[in-house]
Amino acid sequence: MDETAGVVAPAQRTWALVATVTASVIAALDQSIANTALPTIAHDMHASASASVWVINGFQLGLVIGIVPLAAAGDSLGYWRVFRVGLVIFTVASLACSLSHDLVALTLARFVQGAAASALTVSATPINRLIFPTNMVGRATGYNTMAVALGAAAGPIVSGVVLSFAPWQWLFALNVPIGVAAFALALKTIPKTPGARSTFDWPSALMNVALFGLAVLGFDTIGHDGPTPAGIGEVALAAIVGWLFIRRQLGMPLPMFAVDLFAQSRFTLAVFACFASFVSQTIAYVTLPFAFQTVMHHTPLQVGALLLPWLLASAVMAPISGPLADRYNSSRLAALGLGIFSIGLVCTTLMGPDPAPADIAWRMAVCGIGYGLFQSPNNRAMQISAPRERSAAPQAIQGVARLLGQTVGAAIVALIFALDTLARVGGGISPQAVVQTLAIAAAFSVIGTGASLWRGVITGAIRLPTG
Repeated sequence: MDETAGVVAPAQRTWALVATVTASVIAALDQSIANTALPTIAHDMHASASASVWVINGFQLGLVIGIVPLAAAGDSLGYWRVFRVGLVIFTVASLACSLSHDLVALTLARFVQGAAASALTVSATPINRLIFPTNMVGRATGYNTMAVALGAAAGPIVSGVVLSFAPWQWLFALNVPIGVAAFALALKTIPKTPGARSTFDWPSALMNVALFGLAVLGFDTIGHDGPTPAGIGEVALAAIVGWLFIRRQLGMPLPMFAVDLFAQSRFTLAVFACFASFVSQTIAYVTLPFAFQTVMHHTPLQVGALLLPWLLASAVMAPISGPLADRYNSSRLAALGLGIFSIGLVCTTLMGPDPAPADIAWRMAVCGIGYGLFQSPNNRAMQISAPRERSAAPQAIQGVARLLGQTVGAAIVALIFALDTLARVGGGISPQAVVQTLAIAAAFSVIGTGASLWRGVITGAIRLPTG
């Protein structure tokens, strides 16, 4: 095996890609797999519904606060080390989740699992960038994008299938053999690459933990309880810590959070488009199951079938858009993809309270095609904005944009649903609330499309019509 950074043999990099894609799938899968099992977990552990939500929040907190410092650790120690250690910890934490007998132990194990998932998130793409030639980076990015999309979207489906045959503990126990196999593969195929940093900035790491931890808690509080003093205070404190954190980063030659990359307008616009796309996706992913089951009265199994065209279309498009991003301009592809996604969301908003399954299916497929086409070229544009030795820096920013987008999207849905419940008598949600949330999702997607178009304009890839 080549012990230095650089392109490796085709067979070796193929198996290395298998290892990183496998890790990306289980990391993304476990972010959403527990949602469907929450009622069962709460019942088994004699916990309230509100308390059991910490099974989700624990993972989310570990994930968001680990992204930036672990990306910096990859720059310092080598991405291969961060990936291997993260995979080991993720596998052990999964075992701990399956053996937990009370909510506190399960939440702590989920927090560790989330932190380990962030190590996999920030190291998989940089590893592929280092071992693949430049003209194949988009292809590798496409496969990892597909893995994340498949894992996140398939979580509720996999959870429903497993819970039909086994107790909830198996949701986490299944990660153990998969993690062991991926680790064995990584040992043999992922080359050792040197780091670019000489030291690790502990003060910045601690400020990062406070910033993103408070931000996630604040948006979660506002989403569930409204603009309470506690929620507003957490967000305000996060803003203060964030200002101090950014000031520190601006004064450093090699910042932990790569604020220097934002000097490139094309990078900033790509990050914003990424954020907007995840706000839109999360709003749709959270709203549609409620719409299908509560408003349209489909069974849980039918809900999964109705969402399947989105999942399949996205999974098909992601590996196709990767090679396209290697050949064609990423701004045009990203704008086209997010534009199609916007059209799909607008059509979904207008589908009415009682559409036929076929009318739902084609709308879901359009959303999946657009979303799958957008992600790979946009991710590639962010990735190549930094030198190879700092490959984890844009990946960390992409991860933060994704997680903040998901947090904001979930908070928007929770707030609209809460206001809808207060305005009516009775359970469930109204068709009007569904339309409102999906319209907001479409609006964010349209704004993201505009950012991708403007990125193309400033790079000369897209020309504005002249009079």
